[in-house]
Amino acid sequence: MKPTNGSAADHLSPVLRPVHAGHGFEAALEQILQVIRLGLVAEGERLPAERELAERLRISRVTLREVLKVLHEQGLVESRRGRYGGTFVCRRTAAPDVTGIDIEDTLRFREVLELGAAELCAARELTRDQVARLRAALAATRDAAPEDYRRRDTLFHLTLTELSGSPSLAAHYAGVRAAVNGLLDCMPLLVRNLEHSQRQHTVLMTAVLTGDVAGAREVMREHCAGTAALVRGFLG
Repeated sequence: MKPTNGSAADHLSPVLRPVHAGHGFEAALEQILQVIRLGLVAEGERLPAERELAERLRISRVTLREVLKVLHEQGLVESRRGRYGGTFVCRRTAAPDVTGIDIEDTLRFREVLELGAAELCAARELTRDQVARLRAALAATRDAAPEDYRRRDTLFHLTLTELSGSPSLAAHYAGVRAAVNGLLDCMPLLVRNLEHSQRQHTVLMTAVLTGDVAGAREVMREHCAGTAALVRGFLG
């Protein structure tokens, strides 16, 4: 399996942030768990090298290795030696446990953050590079195989929230998206729903790039409502 490359590492920026010294171990563990649960590094692919992770989190290599040891013990990552070695995300063998997740609260909070991100993005004048990132993220969802769609969908939404210009919004969204993905992983993939989502993504991006704030907000509201209806139908 190929290691993650530089562009893939860019997708980690909404989640991997410098942690406070007082609780570096716990905060670093939380962030790397989010990377895994969000699928920002796919199953079977390699996490960034220890040196890069430590620098991005601003923790010592010793603390990072303690974090990776916990992930090893939980069966979430594995180490491989050799030229293409490193720490790799393990393949999951069972659906995630969503016991204790308040479904309604999670869906409401997700909607608030998504609507805010769409509105902020549409109100901003994105740079050429930012526009290219958003277009690439959308293209990746369009070209994704069904089994990889949710991961690519997550990356598209994370890119949108990161481009909103609010690091706090992006950080909170990463957390709630991990919970939403836990719910979605308990449901079947529905081709018709995926096709509908793709049409909404396209309309959303057009609204964002043309500065249509109200339009971006409304299509995101419809998009979140569709997901919420499915979650309530299967898990409510």
